[in-house]
Amino acid sequence: FQLSKMNTTEEVTFFIIEGFKERKLILFTIFLPVYVLILVGNSMIIYLVRTDSKLNSPMYFFLHNLSFSDLIYTTTTVPNMLSGFLVEVKTISKAGCFTQLYIFLTLTVTGRSLLTVMAFDRYIAICNPLRYTSIMTRKVRYLLILAAWAFGALISCPAFFLAVPLPFCGLNVIKHIFCDHASVIRLACTDITRNNVVGLFFALIALISTFLLILTSYVLIGKAISKMGSVERMKAAATCVSHLIVVGISYISATCVYISYRVPSFDAEARLLIALLYSVLTPLLNPFIYSLRNKELQNAMKRAFCRSTSGSNVARKTVP
Repeated sequence: FQLSKMNTTEEVTFFIIEGFKERKLILFTIFLPVYVLILVGNSMIIYLVRTDSKLNSPMYFFLHNLSFSDLIYTTTTVPNMLSGFLVEVKTISKAGCFTQLYIFLTLTVTGRSLLTVMAFDRYIAICNPLRYTSIMTRKVRYLLILAAWAFGALISCPAFFLAVPLPFCGLNVIKHIFCDHASVIRLACTDITRNNVVGLFFALIALISTFLLILTSYVLIGKAISKMGSVERMKAAATCVSHLIVVGISYISATCVYISYRVPSFDAEARLLIALLYSVLTPLLNPFIYSLRNKELQNAMKRAFCRSTSGSNVARKTVP
């Protein structure tokens, strides 16, 4: 098959997403329902927060934004990946590939920035409860969200803008399930040392800075909780458990992906599977973790169900 090679003097205009070589149909039947669950779960969170007046606290406002980020994050890569499971050769234009690359980089960082904002929200709520409403005003909430999205967009720019002008004139097969930055620049027919250094540098800044801010928030929260009575301690800890679980899953999965790419002997198929799980795991689990551990969300779901049921009954009664 000759599509994978092009004339070394001819500029590449499209890429081939190699992806998995075997068990494509099995993977499709597994990850199609997973993607549907991601859409349903995160859309449910967005709908409930936007329609239920009792979910108007800053915590749910930030959760709503996290769900929105997860929806775009997965929709950028998963549908394209699923279609690749059904065809022998999956191609993507150069412009489409770089668009996917930038959105994926941006939303990867934005998701962790939003988790950082949520940790700060929990810190204010537990360590400064009397000043919580005066600190977490509507203006502050929007500024924090704007900062989270701006940080994701800006931190991705150096790696992206260094990758765009690279000449691609040889192999055009991306050995990944989507247009991953490291996999794409590896195909350039020039030295990419600067690209690798810049990409790694800003990736570490994004990961370490958000992790340290989250860690600092929870160290301070832990100190505040230790001074409370047993009942207050349990209530305060309960408000943090869901967020801590999500943070743990997000950073552990990111660490696994990082390690798999730094170990040369790591099996290529296993590396792709880890990358695939990394791209869907957190967006899939977020809604369920928060819903299962949060009575306010559970009650909001019941109210929404009752409204839809009563609306259906009224509609039936009005039909002659």
